[in-house]
Amino acid sequence: MKNNLLVFVFLLSFLPKNTFSQDAPQTKIQWASRVLGVSSEYTDLDNPSSKQYKALQTLGKPDKLPAVGESPCAWSPERQNNVDGEWIKVGFDTPMRIQQIAVAENFNPGSITHVYVYDAQDKETLLFRNVNVSPLKEKGRIFRIMQKTDFEVTAVKIMMNTAKVTGFNQIDAIGISNSTEPIEALIPVAEKKDKSFEVKSKPQNLGVNVNSNTQEIAPMITPDGKFIYFTRANHPENTPEAPEKQDVWFAELKDDGSFGMAKNLGAPINNKFHNSCFSISPDGNTMLVNNIYNENGILTKGLSISRRDGENRWKVPEKVIIDNFYNLSDYSEFCLSQDGQILLMTIQTNDAIGGKDIYFSRNKGDGTWTAPQNIGNAVNTASNETSPFLASDGKTLYFSTDGLSGYGSFDIFVSKRLDDTWTNWSTPQNLGPEINTPEWDAYFTISAKADYAYYNSYYGSMGESDIFRVKLSNNQPDPVALVKGKVYNKKTGLPIEAKIIYELSPSGDVVGTAISNAQNGDYKVVLPLKKKYSLLAKVKGFLPIDEEIDLTDSTKYLELNKDLYLVPIEENATIRLNHILFAGNRYDLLSASFPELNRFIEALQENPTMKIQLEGHTEKFGTRKDQYKLAEGRLKSVKDYLIEKGKIDPLRIKQKPFGGDKPIDKGTTAEAKARNRRVEIKILHN
Repeated sequence: MKNNLLVFVFLLSFLPKNTFSQDAPQTKIQWASRVLGVSSEYTDLDNPSSKQYKALQTLGKPDKLPAVGESPCAWSPERQNNVDGEWIKVGFDTPMRIQQIAVAENFNPGSITHVYVYDAQDKETLLFRNVNVSPLKEKGRIFRIMQKTDFEVTAVKIMMNTAKVTGFNQIDAIGISNSTEPIEALIPVAEKKDKSFEVKSKPQNLGVNVNSNTQEIAPMITPDGKFIYFTRANHPENTPEAPEKQDVWFAELKDDGSFGMAKNLGAPINNKFHNSCFSISPDGNTMLVNNIYNENGILTKGLSISRRDGENRWKVPEKVIIDNFYNLSDYSEFCLSQDGQILLMTIQTNDAIGGKDIYFSRNKGDGTWTAPQNIGNAVNTASNETSPFLASDGKTLYFSTDGLSGYGSFDIFVSKRLDDTWTNWSTPQNLGPEINTPEWDAYFTISAKADYAYYNSYYGSMGESDIFRVKLSNNQPDPVALVKGKVYNKKTGLPIEAKIIYELSPSGDVVGTAISNAQNGDYKVVLPLKKKYSLLAKVKGFLPIDEEIDLTDSTKYLELNKDLYLVPIEENATIRLNHILFAGNRYDLLSASFPELNRFIEALQENPTMKIQLEGHTEKFGTRKDQYKLAEGRLKSVKDYLIEKGKIDPLRIKQKPFGGDKPIDKGTTAEAKARNRRVEIKILHN
């Protein structure tokens, strides 16, 4: 995942992409942009098409250093002990006179024997020679050659005696500079000056109620921040048949901000095999579960989904069908966007950039998913990515990798989605030393409120990996609204299980779905700010009443309560169409009316014997005759739309204008008058 970089000492956000300053404005550092030749490169015989360890991994800035050690994001010659020598020649985008060459030797350094530079005519000049090649004490280094040229350098060739340094020798990057200021390998830390990522506390171990002396991994905080789910291995209270395997556990947040004692989630999600979970919907009623739960009780690679039943128990997980899904790795992680429309996953395929990459699939609307598509090399590296988590804003992606410069083995990074293709992402930024440690750090998760972040680390743990949290500043990621309430049968007042649909208003585009709890009718959805939504519940045999939620002027996280009602389809039942809009004092339907009318067309088509009466109401104005005329004309527009767009039999639709005879608000304000302008539907026969 390497790009050609121009480098300076500190990051400047206003400089062009891949450019940063290192002391003086005239100082320029270039990292190699193309491979011009190579003696050999390591090939994985199990995956010969892989880009890992290839010469192209030397391009761009270092992807391993300042951490040291072996990396698939660096070039490895094919042979460990080549007495004839190995070499690589790289080119640079902009010819320039130089005072320094830097070679990032991330693993087994010290084998470099000669360094040549080339001018625009490809004339070769020896800049460095080492006759005493031998192993070094350092495990990795930036090797700098301070040598000034009086011509513009276009290419550099590095020669190595790999027989003199035991094991594979790796080069992470090759750079040139017109300054004697030492070139350094820098970690791309998320900026704090603009608060793109800022912590407000030191990492806090969640303590003995959640962590143990065994392994806790893959924490998952619910969007409302009330529960944390995680995976625990080799624990005496795991499934009795196989306590050494992994089970799913959970703990509830208490009023004092600590978590209660963790509990095993139990069957059917936990069994004698490895069990783990990945995402939970905002309403807490739907969970992604690792592996496929086959009828014979055996688990196989893949993904399942579990939902709560009417008694608030988790059902047996059902297979999630993803087109052309396969995984060459033994491991995988998944993340469901909170609108339920995008599924992120880390898997290894034949076209992977490295080992495990991050892919995405789209919800096809029928419970199945499109074939996984790689999100691209802005995020994915030649190494492995793991534990993707998409924040509530649907744009901010957190993940862990050892393929980018960091502080330890795996570090946590953040990237922003730049458009709706899901393949265009900002350059990943390291979350910094407040979270990332010299150890393995992963599984970052954050609630909709974004007050705390939770993650895994071995550093400072009670046993193996533990779950930690840090307090965050209040503007990361983008704020959202958590909308919650209950779904009721309007006639009986009893809660009901329903599919929750939320649409953009006035376009009617569906942006997400959820399911209310069958036992108490509870639902929760997360909505990005700066937009207007229509929210409705849908159940066969009922007519939905939608509610509008206007977030266009909202700028901070907020929680809203909004109960939803369903009207049984039975004689004399009446519902109000809330979003049937007309031009001022005219009969013409505005386009904002179409989504609600289209939903009612579906109800008429699903209930072919249903007959209705359209009833039109206006505010008080002019004469009673004027009111009736306006109401009658508008009802005709609605009836014509239902007939033409839905192919509804005209005999099923009657209309009755009431004008201003039946106001529901006797006030004189503009809001009161607007409430009186309405279209209602009365069911005459079902």
